[in-house]
Amino acid sequence: MAMAGWHLSRNKVLFFSGALFISLAVCIHLIPYFPSVFPSSPTVLLQQDPTPCISLINEVNFHSNFDGFSWDFENNSRSFDCDFQKLSRIDVSDLLNGSWIVVAGDSQARLFVVSLLDLVLSLDEMESIQADLFKRHSNYHIVVEEIGMKLDFIWAPYATNLTHVITDFKRNNTYPDVLVMGSGLWHMLHFTNYSDYGVSLRYLRESLIPFLPVGSDSTRGFHLFWLGMPTLINRMLNTEEKRVKMTSEMCNLYDQELYKSKILRKDGGVFLMLDVENLSKKCGVDCSLDGMHYNGVVYEACVHVMLNALLIESHQKL
Repeated sequence: MAMAGWHLSRNKVLFFSGALFISLAVCIHLIPYFPSVFPSSPTVLLQQDPTPCISLINEVNFHSNFDGFSWDFENNSRSFDCDFQKLSRIDVSDLLNGSWIVVAGDSQARLFVVSLLDLVLSLDEMESIQADLFKRHSNYHIVVEEIGMKLDFIWAPYATNLTHVITDFKRNNTYPDVLVMGSGLWHMLHFTNYSDYGVSLRYLRESLIPFLPVGSDSTRGFHLFWLGMPTLINRMLNTEEKRVKMTSEMCNLYDQELYKSKILRKDGGVFLMLDVENLSKKCGVDCSLDGMHYNGVVYEACVHVMLNALLIESHQKL
């Protein structure tokens, strides 16, 4: 399913295609006159493989200052050609124009939604939706009429809830353009059973089998992202139960189950990882509000990671 609103990528590709057409036309006319310059069987690299850039997309730096925290994409020799960027409000609106986005998960996913909406709504609009958006354990729906973007937040704190979301999509035969999912914190707190968590993730993977890439075909009906769990700072957790159950050792065991489930794209699955654990760790202890939830700058960076991934992948497909 191509995203109707990806004008940024489409324009880039149209420009690239036009430039390529002109270059090829010039080459065709010049080859008879300069055979030594133009080999008889040239290999034209139409597009650089985006996979290396995708693997670097979570590399972000955070900075603290008198005004709070800020962030930027790492700019090193490995990521220099990837051109990761913070998108402006206009660019984000253009990119997501006409799109349906679904975010399903727990409170981390809700904070992700806040940061995403903050990029397309005005301050007054954000203030007007706060009460509805933060209703405890509830779903949220909004249509941003100006750009035709529809967004649904689905309260789904357990992996079994996420499987039900996928089942509903298949039953109704309607799918969003972008799907962001994540779970783990609630299961860790209320069940503290990493092997059971792993089983529920494997059921989720089975529900996604129709969307798994086959052979070299990586085409998916929609774009899927996994919102990873944050780095937990045990001493800052606000209840004794959380401090006892949500230890660093338990977090590691839950992480291992995530990787063993093979739902992530790097392991053969369909979800591209939004590495909240690494992002929150880089932001640091002072960036956390309660040892579990973080300053909005972490979720803002996470949203931009997703947006840059969408730019890369739309460029790849068009």
